[in-house]
Parts: sequence; C-alpha cells; structure tokens
Amino acid sequence: MVKRSVDIAVSAALLLIALPVLAVAAVMILTTSPGPVLFRQTRMGRGFRPFQIIKLRTMVHAEAGLAYTLGPDPRITQIGRWLRRTKVDELPQLWNVLRGDMSLVGPRPVVPELTSEFREFYVHLLRARPGLTDPASLKYSQENRLLARAEDPMRFFKTVVTPDKIQISREYMDRANLWTDTVTLAMTAVICCFPAMSRIYGQLPELMSQRAMAEMALSGAKCFAETAGSQVDESIFSHNLAHLEAAVEEGDRKDALPWIPLQNQNFRAGSAPATVEESA
Repeated sequence: MVKRSVDIAVSAALLLIALPVLAVAAVMILTTSPGPVLFRQTRMGRGFRPFQIIKLRTMVHAEAGLAYTLGPDPRITQIGRWLRRTKVDELPQLWNVLRGDMSLVGPRPVVPELTSEFREFYVHLLRARPGLTDPASLKYSQENRLLARAEDPMRFFKTVVTPDKIQISREYMDRANLWTDTVTLAMTAVICCFPAMSRIYGQLPELMSQRAMAEMALSGAKCFAETAGSQVDESIFSHNLAHLEAAVEEGDRKDALPWIPLQNQNFRAGSAPATVEESA
C-alpha cells in the first residue's frame, strides 16, 4: 500500500516536471519522421496480465521487424537514437505507473513471448508490478552496445543476458524495501547522466563461444535449483551439449541451437528427463 502511494505521488510529480521535455521531443519526432508521437507495445504485467506500455516513438512508423532491438537497428531514426541514449523515450511510462500497470522500481516489463520462454522464473518475478527501473536494467543500461558486438545477438540475449537479468531482479525482489527503491531511483538518474556508473552493478558478461553460452546456461539452472531446493538432472542437458559440441566442431553453427535450461518447461523439482522438441 505504501509502495503504491509512493508510485502515484512520485510519478504524478515527475510527469508534470517532464511535460516540457516531452513537448519538445514530440515536436522533434513529428517534424523529422512521419507517424505518431507515441509507441505502444504489449508487455506482460503483474500476474501475467498484459498491458500496453507507452514510449516515445524512436523507429520508422509501421516498419516490420523483430520485437526486440538487438544492437544497431536500421529502423531507429536519427532523433530516436538521441531519445534512446538519453532515455527520454522512457518518460511516458510514468503514465503506466500512474495507471497502475507498472511501479517505479521493479523487474522491467518484457514481451509476452519472453515470459512464455522463461515462465518458470516469471511466475516469481510477476508477483510484483514490473517497473521503470531496477538493478538489472541499470547494469544493462548499455545493453545494445554489448549486443552489437555479439556474433549472434539473439542467442546471446537469451542464453546470457536474460538469465543474468532474471537472477539480479529475483535477488533484488527478495530484499526490496522503500529505502532500496529510493537508492535505485537515485542511481537511475545518475546512470542516465553518467552511463559508465553502471559498472557499480557489476561487469557486463564477456562475449563467448556458443558452447560456453550453453554451459553458462546450465550453470545458471543449477544455481537456481539450489536456491529453490531442487535438483537438476544433468542427463536432461548432456545430449544437447554433446550435440552442440559436435556441430561446432563440424563448423555447422547455423542449425546448432544451444540448449537453454532456463527455458526448459520440464525443469521442475523432481521432474523426470523428457524428450525435447527442437524449435526454431
């Protein structure tokens, strides 16, 4: 109740303060790119209830493409790059906070597809409202630059970045209070002005081989199992790791999708190994 009251008061105040900035940004968008000022996208909210997140439009209107922005994207406009770099494009989400879709601090809202792939973990994370910011989003405030250097950005995003974000958000949720939320909001303002300060939240993961990503995902699954008091049957993953290793040795990376334990829907306490269907 206290958290919600703070969300309403602070988001309303920040919206009033941000109105001049939003007005200038709206004019810049309208005069440089045809289309609406605002961008809406379905994200998953508390209790797996979808909602429409609101941002300033930073891409060419109605341009087809992925729901994710992984590194440099030709759809991003010149003004959009500046809006993203300064995080001004995120300011309309204060309206989502005021409406009750989001909180000021909480796990960042993601597209429904991602919550389906990692449902085992979002069952825990989405007990709370998703937020404008949290330690995971602060650590990865320069995520696009990291993904731009990856050999396979989507694979790196799903096997390394997303599991790390989930773990950070989970740990924060378990100890969050009004004081930690206040510190997180203050650090968000600091990192928006000085992006290098994001290192306070840990070093970004290094780019790695395909097999290393699969092994890291397995390690993350074991860590989660220990936290949850369950066991991981390594036989579930051994075949997939062996298949990946053989494919890499043959140089055939195109069809060698690394096994992602965090996405395994049979990964539950006491679950037996099951036949896994590969999907694109």
